[in-house]
Amino acid sequence: MKVAKKTNVSKDGSPEQLRTGTQSLSKGVHLLRMVAMRPQFGWRLSDLAVACNQGRATVHRMLACLVEERLVEQRQSDRHYLPGPLMYELGLARTEDIGFHARAEVIVKQFAKRMAGIARLQLRSGDEYVCSIREGHLKLTGDMVEVGVRRPLCTSAAGLAIVQTLPIEQAEGIYRRNLVQETLRLGPKRLRALQTLWECSYRHGFGVNFGFLVPGSYAFAVPVKNSAGDAMAAICLVGTPDLYGEDQLTDLRHELEATASLLTAEARRLIL
Repeated sequence: MKVAKKTNVSKDGSPEQLRTGTQSLSKGVHLLRMVAMRPQFGWRLSDLAVACNQGRATVHRMLACLVEERLVEQRQSDRHYLPGPLMYELGLARTEDIGFHARAEVIVKQFAKRMAGIARLQLRSGDEYVCSIREGHLKLTGDMVEVGVRRPLCTSAAGLAIVQTLPIEQAEGIYRRNLVQETLRLGPKRLRALQTLWECSYRHGFGVNFGFLVPGSYAFAVPVKNSAGDAMAAICLVGTPDLYGEDQLTDLRHELEATASLLTAEARRLIL
């Protein structure tokens, strides 16, 4: 009599092989997100392994597969790993998002010109944000948020404008995970500044950054909502203390909310 091959089963009743495959997929997605955090500079293999909290050999094997599939590419000049062309190509399938982006560019550009500062549309991506649009030509020391940059939500006024719309338990969970992520990336040196940013934004009821992270760079933000009423993004205004003093908060919030209303209307029109 033939005996059926035994399948290891995890405690929740799912096959062990399926669970292992799901974990591998999750690690691969996490690796892709980390690669996308440095779209211009890229990553050395050793730094990427540390950032992902994975062994160097494991990360190298995953990267080899992702490079072959064109989701990641390795720059020949310095061997750094960067986002690959397939990332962009897959995004083109989201035609409604492309339509929203085209209309949002016009709105954000007009807002930046009217306010004489830098305006950014920052999209929520899980516990992180991605800079989708940046308009304006004001020179600011230390402002590194360009289009395509991905950062933890709680490291910016725009991210906190999104987080504030969530239930407090969910918001605090994101905050804790963001702190761990930032500590792994930069060490504990910014933790106090991030706490001050959190407290100031919650006190005022929208994203407010009086140069806590980058001295001399002020930022203010409010959420942009989708057709379901969830915060999908935030419109952010960045400038100097001379342009946007603390006594202008009420007016700045009014301007931001007016622009956010236009962007929200476009999102709802496209049923995002």
